[in-house]
Amino acid sequence: VKLNKKDTKTPKSSNHDKRTKSPQKHLKSTQKNKQTVVTPEMSEFLQKLKTRVRVGVVGGSDLSKIQEQLGSDVIQKVDYVFAENGLVAYKDGTLLSVQSIQAHMGEELLQNFINFCLNYMSRIKLPRKRGTFIEFRNGMLNVSPIGRSCTLEERKEFYELDQKEKIREKFVSVLKEEFKGKGLSFSIGGQISFDVFPDGWDKRYCLGIVEKDDYSTIHFFGDKTKPGGNDYEIYSDPRTIGHEVSSPEETLQLCRQLFFS
Repeated sequence: VKLNKKDTKTPKSSNHDKRTKSPQKHLKSTQKNKQTVVTPEMSEFLQKLKTRVRVGVVGGSDLSKIQEQLGSDVIQKVDYVFAENGLVAYKDGTLLSVQSIQAHMGEELLQNFINFCLNYMSRIKLPRKRGTFIEFRNGMLNVSPIGRSCTLEERKEFYELDQKEKIREKFVSVLKEEFKGKGLSFSIGGQISFDVFPDGWDKRYCLGIVEKDDYSTIHFFGDKTKPGGNDYEIYSDPRTIGHEVSSPEETLQLCRQLFFS
């Protein structure tokens, strides 16, 4: 996420006419694996970018995973950090707000959902299964058929299989039917899992926080921008100028074009 009140330049492709909240660079779109960390070049560029625009990061992961990728001092390095889609929000190095999926859903629905997922996954045959199939976060549940404790190689293996057999897509389709009318949304992102959260708690949630700071323009950079991807809603939201990117390097180059030319 990148935001700055100094930047008044709006790309030609924009149909927005506000103030500048500059790019929101989504974590998952630029850092594909949990083992991948930010490069020195990108880290240095983010600091330069802060001289032009306000900078923020929004990701579906919790803060610890964002710190694994961007550094333990990420909340000091950028202006905003929106963990769990902004349900855990930091601004200027300080915790701003926290939401609770447990309080929102209630224990009965929460347990029914978890039990259904565990039963469904017990019937999926995969080359490998590991541990942490459901991760309970502040603002969402993260469901992984292979288990989040898989190695990098096992992660890649599952992702390749999922691309062919649509394991996560089929799982989400079943959940949408089973829990229709329960106010739940589903978002497939990364390589091994998908997120489950109350309606409206996708990445657009962070926009409500950012809007309070009265920027004119918000740029968002992400890779899962197609319908069903965890960047789709914020990418297509009329409040943002969406940019589809495939790597940190592409994000860096695009930001140079937008904010340093």
